[in-house]
Amino acid sequence: MFKQRKHRTFNYQPRFSKENQEVSNLENETSKDFISKWKEARASKRKVKGVLPIRTLILALVLLLILMYVLEKKYM
Repeated sequence: MFKQRKHRTFNYQPRFSKENQEVSNLENETSKDFISKWKEARASKRKVKGVLPIRTLILALVLLLILMYVLEKKYM
């Protein structure tokens, strides 16, 4: 008639058991290995910046517009 709730089950492992210490030692070794590989890969990749920064491009655009205005006034 009514649906009964199932009991929850947990996979609890004691913190200080001998089996858990052996497993944790293996996990620490693999995590250290992963961390060292990740740091090496991160250090080897360097960010490549664009050819010209945005400020330089804006400055060149403004100077070009000023030059066009001066040349137009001079020859017209």
